[in-house]
Amino acid sequence: MNRSRSHRRILSPLLLIAALNCARGVPAADAPPAGDGGQAQRPLTLVVPFAAKGPTDTVARALAGALGEQLGRQVVVENVPGAGGTAGAAAVAGAAPDGATLLLHHVGMATAPVLYRSLPYNPRRDFEPIGRIVDVPMTLVARPGWPAPDAAAAVRYIRRHQGTLVLAYAGLGAASHLCSLLLSMSLEIDLIQVPYRGTAPALQDLQAGQADLMCDQTTNTGAAIRNGSIVALAVTSARRLARMPGLPTMAEAGVHGLELSIWHGLFAPAGTPPAVVARLSQALQSALEAPGFVRDMSDMQVVIAGRSQATPGALAALLAGEIARWTPILRKAGQYAD
Repeated sequence: MNRSRSHRRILSPLLLIAALNCARGVPAADAPPAGDGGQAQRPLTLVVPFAAKGPTDTVARALAGALGEQLGRQVVVENVPGAGGTAGAAAVAGAAPDGATLLLHHVGMATAPVLYRSLPYNPRRDFEPIGRIVDVPMTLVARPGWPAPDAAAAVRYIRRHQGTLVLAYAGLGAASHLCSLLLSMSLEIDLIQVPYRGTAPALQDLQAGQADLMCDQTTNTGAAIRNGSIVALAVTSARRLARMPGLPTMAEAGVHGLELSIWHGLFAPAGTPPAVVARLSQALQSALEAPGFVRDMSDMQVVIAGRSQATPGALAALLAGEIARWTPILRKAGQYAD
C-alpha cells in the first residue's frame, strides 16, 4: 500500500504520538521491528481512539497484557479520543510503519467515511489489517420504572409512544448511534434521538429517568443491568447470551433486521512490512486464547474471534463488507459529524 508521506505530515493528531515517542526517549525511526525476540524494545503503543473506561478501552486493556506476553514487550494503551474516533485513527495512520504503534478500533472504521465528509485518512488504504479481536453484542435497555413487562410488550409500547420517548446515544458514529438508527428503521418509526458526549453521561441520564431508552454494548450496560439500575429488554445478537439467558433477542421480540454486534479489530499503519504484520497477527491469535483474556471477555458476554478471523485477510474482508453495509444506511439517515 503506497501513500503520500506528505499526508502523514499534515495530520495534527500525529503530534500526540510523536510526543509519546519523545517522552520515552526513543525516536520512532530507531524502533526495532516487532518479532525480533523482544530484545531491548521500547513499549508498543496501542492506540484506542476513545476515552478511557469505555467499551473499546476495556477490550484494549484486557488484550494489552496477553499481547505483550506473546510479543515479549510491554504494550501500553494510549487513549486518543476526539471526533468520533477519527482523531486516534488519524494519529496511527500518520505513525511510522514499524509495528511500534497500532490501532484498536471497531465498526467506526467502516462508518467514518460517510459520517465524516472530510476524513483525513482512508480506512482501507491507510492501514494494514492485522486481525479481528472480538464481537460485542448490544442490549436494548430502558429507564427504571419502564412500564412494559417484557420485550414484546416493550416493542408495542415504543410504537404507541414513539413521539414522546427519548432514545439516548453516545454521539454520532458511536455503536449506540448505529443501533439507534437500526431500531428506528426496523420499527419504521421516528424516535427522539438525543446524542450525548460519550456513553457515561447517556447511561447516567437513562438511570436517572431523563432518557427512556438506549441501545449499547454489553461492556457498557452489563453492570447496570445486574445491579438493577436499568431495565434490560432484549439483545441484538442472533442468539441469547449465555449469562443473560432470560433476555430475548430482538427477533424474538418481533423486531427483524436489527442483528448487530460491534466488531473490534487491530490495525497498523500502511506500509508496515509484511513480516511484521504476520508476526503481529500470530501474536494476536495466541493472545486471544490466553486464559485471562478469555475469562475477562466471557464475563462481559464478548465473543472472541477465532484464529481464522484474527488474520489480515479476514479483517480486510470484514472492513470492506461493513463499509458496503453501512454506507447506504448512513446516507439514508443523512446524518453527518462534520
